[in-house]
Amino acid sequence: MSPLQAHLDDAAVGFCTGPRLTSAMASTMNLHWKQTLLGTQTCLCSGSHESARGRPCRCRSCWESKLASDVAATSLRRWAYSSSCFWAHLLLPMPLLQLSSSPRVMHFSDDYCTDVKPRILLMGLRRSGKSSIQKVVFHKMSPNETLFLESTNKICRDDIANSSFVNFQIWDFPGQIDFFDPTFDYEMIFRGTGALIFVIDAQDDYMEALARLHLTVSRAFKVNKEINFEVFIHKVDGLSDDHKIETQRDIHQRANDDLADAGLEKIHLSFYLTSIYDHSIFEAFSKVVQKLIPQLPTLENLLNIFISNSGIEKAFLFDVVSKIYIATDSIPVDMQTYELCCDMIDVVFDISCIYGLREFGGGSTYDKESVAIIKLNNTTVLYLKEVTKFLGLVCFLREESFERKGLIDYNFHCFRKAIHEIFEVRTTMLRCHKQYRGLQRSKLGTANGILGLHS
Repeated sequence: MSPLQAHLDDAAVGFCTGPRLTSAMASTMNLHWKQTLLGTQTCLCSGSHESARGRPCRCRSCWESKLASDVAATSLRRWAYSSSCFWAHLLLPMPLLQLSSSPRVMHFSDDYCTDVKPRILLMGLRRSGKSSIQKVVFHKMSPNETLFLESTNKICRDDIANSSFVNFQIWDFPGQIDFFDPTFDYEMIFRGTGALIFVIDAQDDYMEALARLHLTVSRAFKVNKEINFEVFIHKVDGLSDDHKIETQRDIHQRANDDLADAGLEKIHLSFYLTSIYDHSIFEAFSKVVQKLIPQLPTLENLLNIFISNSGIEKAFLFDVVSKIYIATDSIPVDMQTYELCCDMIDVVFDISCIYGLREFGGGSTYDKESVAIIKLNNTTVLYLKEVTKFLGLVCFLREESFERKGLIDYNFHCFRKAIHEIFEVRTTMLRCHKQYRGLQRSKLGTANGILGLHS
């Protein structure tokens, strides 16, 4: 049995909306699905790997040959349904390694790079609130305690590795950094950057900040055109609603006009109103981190399937450590809904730290048995369940929908299993890619040794 066939014979993961399928129905549909994906045993392409209609041949021998020789991506994995059951399966896009005689140069932004994590740069003028943002979001510091933070006078790097999805570096830059200083190698820094966050103090005169923003963005774009540029209009908690909107409009207009005058219309800036005294900074950082997650479309698809078959109105996949949601369904996010989810996570962890520890202090306060249900006075139910060690699923649903809790729990089990499959696929690809790069390095070393002997 080939490795591909063994992978396809794995147990099914589905989202059930009605009676369970009988074993005969499941076997029939699984067989039909495998024949559709792999084709029949008979090859009709005569070795050309193309069918009569010009499309790639789907026979088993040609398909496995295609996987073994070139980059292949399989997308949607096995779905079948009947009138009483919706059975959905997803297979992640799995680009296989393309072996070639020439060495492959590994870029910093490569999804499978294991040596350098994606970077998020925090930049801005002095006292704009960069270090406070980092401490509040990722180190659970109280906003009031940030008043005693000293001004940053050197580049500070912080590794964030809460899960396979939330895995990056944050570089906090001092406000007085000079890009024209010959000792500052901005090309090396910007080349490995996934997102650049520029923080502007909304309560101060921001003309100098806009000039520095233009200089920073233009320099970074010349080095790395794949950077996501994010602008945090910070410290808006002291402004009125009208003043917030006017400030955002003015900064947005001036920043884009400066880029247009310099002929940099291709640069896209995203603007967020933020404050460490509410949940706006967590929501803004969530949107920044989501752009760095290559599995985001798959996660959103899983959440859409889950809520549509469980009677759930809204679902968030949270990193419970930082309260950043790494994925949500296609329904637009309401700020009040997000705030309730963050408050629920805080309540669950605070209570778990008191009552969740086992005897003699052993075990973890957050594990696979962690679950929480909060019923609000407007017939809304908040439902939290553990997905992985650092991830939690928070759902919004009505009380009448929560009466089918057994169905929701079954669908959640399927969702949780799919998330773990995503982890396994990515871990396998990272391991294979690391072995491939080691092989390439050994080949380069051997070739250099031979050249040295000949010379």
